[in-house]
Amino acid sequence: MRAHALLAVPFAALLACTGASANRTHTTAPARTHNAPAAPATHSAPAAAAKRATTWANWYAYHRTGTRSGYAAGGPPQNGPLKVLRNIQLDGAVYASPLVWKGITIVATENNSVYAFDGSYKQLWKRHLATPANDTQHPCGNINPLGITGTPSYVATTNSIYVAAELSGNPPTHRLYAINFSTGAVRWSRTLDFAGVDPAVMQERGAVLTTKDGVYVPFGGLSGDCGNYKGRVVRYSLTGSGATVFTVPTAREAGMWTPPGLSSDGTYLYAAVGNGASGVGDPYDLSDSILKFTSALKRVDYFAPKNWAAENDGDVDLGSQGASIVGSWIFSAGKSGTAYVLRRSHLGGIGGQVSSASVCRSFGGTATFGSTVYVPCTDGVRAVAISSSGHMTVQWHAGSNITGSPVVGGRRVWSIDPGGTLYALGYLTGQVRGSVAIGATNRFATPALYGHHVVIGTLRGLVVVGYTS
Repeated sequence: MRAHALLAVPFAALLACTGASANRTHTTAPARTHNAPAAPATHSAPAAAAKRATTWANWYAYHRTGTRSGYAAGGPPQNGPLKVLRNIQLDGAVYASPLVWKGITIVATENNSVYAFDGSYKQLWKRHLATPANDTQHPCGNINPLGITGTPSYVATTNSIYVAAELSGNPPTHRLYAINFSTGAVRWSRTLDFAGVDPAVMQERGAVLTTKDGVYVPFGGLSGDCGNYKGRVVRYSLTGSGATVFTVPTAREAGMWTPPGLSSDGTYLYAAVGNGASGVGDPYDLSDSILKFTSALKRVDYFAPKNWAAENDGDVDLGSQGASIVGSWIFSAGKSGTAYVLRRSHLGGIGGQVSSASVCRSFGGTATFGSTVYVPCTDGVRAVAISSSGHMTVQWHAGSNITGSPVVGGRRVWSIDPGGTLYALGYLTGQVRGSVAIGATNRFATPALYGHHVVIGTLRGLVVVGYTS
């Protein structure tokens, strides 16, 4: 894994808010290359759609839905300057992405607290689940305290928010909670710790995934790769019954740690897996791979680069970026700088990609808009178009400081730089169309979109950015 830290930055409730506009800056760092693609035909006239809209697309999971597209359809176009409308201090750092459902914002902290705010960001309720683990209880790691790191997910049919938390103890433990969206009451909780690994070195960093078939919680290791951890997914039903566990069959490592967690196309699940114990001369162990599962966590397909063993030895695996669903394709890039396009219907096994290209080293979650995928690269976000034959073309490359996991809406690509600035980029060109200082975030901070607002988790709490059309 050799992982780092997660955060998310969602686009929060509509409603015209007034308040302090602290931390405002407006810079104009240019994008570095521009080969503007045509607007995807499947998403035409977003401005007209915004005028017709009476409600906005709900943001109920990491990058909005289980597909992890990060695309808010019908969002109002951003034309005016960005302005900080709210800067709310919470009881801990926010590494998970906030959620927004019908104007209600949900945000979780590393202090194991979950908050709900109304459309004017008045607190509706707060639920403290348990004492988080501290750094004396881990042999390595880079988050202290360690509580809720992976992004929760909301399910309307159960009116529940599903949250994975790490609890203080010797060793620390991990639990899945179902929380009543309306009241903050805990409906139930279940263990996420099962035999075969040391819970003290397991970390729940990836986003929780919910489908009609259940709740899926991925695990990797702590920053520093200490101890006997293994990549793992734990599944429960939406009512908390029937635990199922899949563990990567490696001696150690092969973490499923990337912030987006698993993605779903509605039928199958896809997971990116980091480097495992096997290297050159060893048998393949499902590490450095994209794995495909049924809803029951039966593995049905896989892809690994032809040089997976050498990548394992060099810690340059695919596990740093989530598996991106782009129409009939899966896009995957990781630490090596090589990106792959796979057939969703058949991932291809070892070396069976449709195409590969040198694109960038990527950490975090992508966004997709039509046939274009927006990639969080360590030297600046890139827009990569995938043709009908599955081949890639880089359309534009943003400035090298704009590296955060992007989302798309309001004719903009939204991304955060490590210095704590939110950028709005033209989705066809990558040109900076607005920016504002938001304060310190962790390196995986990502925006979410709801109406004219952007809600962002920071190391001190919650920031709401607004704009006019």
